[in-house]
Amino acid sequence: MIRSIPLLLIIALSITACSSVENIAYMQQSEKRIKEIENNSSLFYEAKIKPKDLLTITVVSTEPEASRIYNLITPQLQTQTMSMTNQIFSQPAIQPYLVDNEGNINFPVLGKIHVKDMTKKDLENYILEKIKPAFTKELPIVTIRINNYSINVLGEVNAPGNYSTFNERLTIFEGLALARDMTIYGKRENVKVLREDSDGNKKYYTLNLNDKNVINSPAYFLEQNDVVYVEPNQSRANSSKYGAAESFRISSISVLISLATMGVTIFTATRR
Repeated sequence: MIRSIPLLLIIALSITACSSVENIAYMQQSEKRIKEIENNSSLFYEAKIKPKDLLTITVVSTEPEASRIYNLITPQLQTQTMSMTNQIFSQPAIQPYLVDNEGNINFPVLGKIHVKDMTKKDLENYILEKIKPAFTKELPIVTIRINNYSINVLGEVNAPGNYSTFNERLTIFEGLALARDMTIYGKRENVKVLREDSDGNKKYYTLNLNDKNVINSPAYFLEQNDVVYVEPNQSRANSSKYGAAESFRISSISVLISLATMGVTIFTATRR
C-alpha cells in the first residue's frame, strides 16, 4: 500500500493537469483541420452609430472655400510673448459632433441629420450626395471617425480596465488580449457581454470561448461601450473562502505530506 502512494500521486497530478488544460484552452471544440473561410462581404464588421457617440467629420477638396463651411474648426488660440512682438498660434482642430439621444447631429448647411444605426460609410455617402452640388471641380472626400470606440473588460483578466481602439473593430478575443488575456481562474465557457443598443435597451450575451461557433455570436464583435465580464471558476471561488494564513497552512501541509511520502518511499527502498 505504501509503495502505491507515489504512483497514486502521479496519477492524480496527471489527471489534474489534463483537466486544467481543457479548462484553459480556447476553441478546444474546433475541428482538427482548420478550414479556410471563403471571402464574404457579410463577414466584415462595421460599427453602427449610436446616441452619445462622438463623430469627427471632415470634408476635404481642391476647393478650400467650398469645403471650409462643412468643417467645424475650433477657434485658434493666440498668445503673445513678453516683448509683444511675436505671436504663437495653436494648430486648428476639428470639433466632434455629439449624437443626441434621438440619434441626430446638426451639420453645417444641411442642418439636422438622423445618423442613428448608420454605418460610417452610410453617413459619408449621405453627406457627399447632399454637398456635391456645391463643388464645381471634383468631388470632395468625406471622412468620418467614431472617437469614443472603447470597451470595458472586468473580472478574471490580468489587466482589467477601459480600452480604446482606432480601427473601430474588436472581436472578443482582441478585447481580452488588450486586457492581457484571462487568468487561469476565468470561466472560458461563460464570458458575459453587457451591451446597450441604439434605443437604450440593455442586453446580456453569454459566450463560450471553448466552442468554435462563438464566431457566430452577436457579441463576437464588440461594439462601442460594451462591458466584458469574465466570471471566476470554482477554484477561485473556493480559494476566496480562505484567508492568506489559511492558504499558507494548506500549502505547508501539502509540502509536509509530499516530504513524508518521499521519506517513506526512500525508507522502504533501503530496507529491501
